[in-house]
Amino acid sequence: HVQLVESGGGSVQAGGSLRLSCTASGFTFDDDSDVGWYRQAPGKECELVSVLGHDRGTYYADSVKGRFTISQDNAQNTVYLQMNSLKPDDTGVYYCASDRINDIVMVVSADCGDYWGQGTQVTVS
Repeated sequence: HVQLVESGGGSVQAGGSLRLSCTASGFTFDDDSDVGWYRQAPGKECELVSVLGHDRGTYYADSVKGRFTISQDNAQNTVYLQMNSLKPDDTGVYYCASDRINDIVMVVSADCGDYWGQGTQVTVS
C-alpha cells in the first residue's frame, strides 16, 4: 500500500517558521521522480505550492517565492518544505505529492485530500 504521510504542521504567529516533512510508505523517493506540496485553505481550491522535479528544477507559487524551500533527502526517504516568514494567508492543510501516486498538476479539479494523503494543518495568526 503506497501512501504519503505529512507532519510538522502547527500554529505559529506571522513571521514565524515551520518545516513540514513527508515520508513515503510502500515506495522510496528518488531522483527520477517529481515531488511537491499542495495546500488548501477552507473554502478555497487546492493550490500547487512547490515542485521539485526529477531534473532537480523547482517551481514555487508566486505567493511563496523567496519564503518557502522544497528539498528531498533520499536516505531518509523524506521530502521537506521549509516555510519562513509565514503569513496568515499561508494557513491551510498542506499535502505532500509524488508522481509515483498521481500526476502533479497545476490545476486540481477536486479537493487536495482526494488525491493525496491526510495532510498537515498549518495555522498562521
